[in-house]
Amino acid sequence: MTDSHRAGEVFRAFLLLGLSAFGGPIAHLGYFRHEFVTRRGWLDEHAYADLVALCQFLPGPASSQVGFALGLLRGGPLGGLAAWTAFTLPSALLLMLFALGAASLEGPLGSGLLHGLKVVAVAIVAHAVWGMARTLCPDRARATIAVAAALLVIAAAGPGGQVLAIGLGGLAGLACCRGDGQARPPVPGFAISRRTGLACLVAFVGLLLGLPLLVQAGAGQGVALVDACYRAGALVFGGGHVVLPLLEAEVVRSGWVAADDFLAGYGAAQAIPGPLFTFSAYLGMVMGPAPGGVLGALLALVAIFMPGLLLLVGTVPFWNALRARPAVQALMRGANAAVVGLLAATLYQPVWTSAILGPAEFALALVGFTLLSVWRRPAWMVVLVCGLGGMALGLPSPP
Repeated sequence: MTDSHRAGEVFRAFLLLGLSAFGGPIAHLGYFRHEFVTRRGWLDEHAYADLVALCQFLPGPASSQVGFALGLLRGGPLGGLAAWTAFTLPSALLLMLFALGAASLEGPLGSGLLHGLKVVAVAIVAHAVWGMARTLCPDRARATIAVAAALLVIAAAGPGGQVLAIGLGGLAGLACCRGDGQARPPVPGFAISRRTGLACLVAFVGLLLGLPLLVQAGAGQGVALVDACYRAGALVFGGGHVVLPLLEAEVVRSGWVAADDFLAGYGAAQAIPGPLFTFSAYLGMVMGPAPGGVLGALLALVAIFMPGLLLLVGTVPFWNALRARPAVQALMRGANAAVVGLLAATLYQPVWTSAILGPAEFALALVGFTLLSVWRRPAWMVVLVCGLGGMALGLPSPP
């Protein structure tokens, strides 16, 4: 079978998942295992576990990186592109359609629905903080790093404070989180040379440093949008929900997107399958300054995924030697703990302060959190419950 035929096979398989994979990145990894390890036999359990370990180590959307890598293994570069496109396109299109219809949601029912979607964000982010804290902050050292990071982000609002918190968290991990590192098995074999890997790493760094310089030189709003989304995608550790504070700092505080529109779109993103990073397509669609609309959505969508995919391709040839080093493992423990603190700070501002206006909204958010954490219901069900609850709260009181 040629690479083009394999790419078509990859596209069909991932399109089905892009239409049906609800539940967030961890659930996506379960879908991938069932489809490509158990059902199709593209790779074995050991190879799949190695691949997941690699993508969890890197910043970026872990499930999309795993999907891209699976496509790369199966069909080469065309297969990787087919996997990313098919898995990303359905949710991106749905959020773009939501952006077109959100402005027409007027009246008490429409405004109540939008407010209910903001309440969904409270439940989802609270659940993410709770789950990530249990996994990434299991001891006093990492819990302290998380609290310190939250305080730093609150005191130094904006993307600078967030980057500083993650960086200091990594340094604190080097000092305080050196454990008895376990032996790491090798990752699956990719047909990627070290030269290609180095080129991708150089491109990653070049864009990360060069795009802000172009913006300062007056390159235009389109480049500014690409820069904002690229930096957000380059700094996400620990799951897709962490992109929320990074994007909020870039597009809301700059005035490109209204805070209410931002949270409504984030709530809507919970109701659809596929990667949460496609939320960027919604933001590009609704942003005020040009380019907005479809062009803004496409620029934002490609820019936010690009750093994670460049890092994946760039790291594969060097990963086995790097991941065995105790210092790297300690640094990542501290950085991941700082991410928990960053997300906790975001849970308060802007998520909580914008959505919870009284006891009724708090009760609705508590119901959503309980459905997620205790009853383990899927996110789309929580969106439905909170959306209907918001509509009920929006109805005028009887005389």
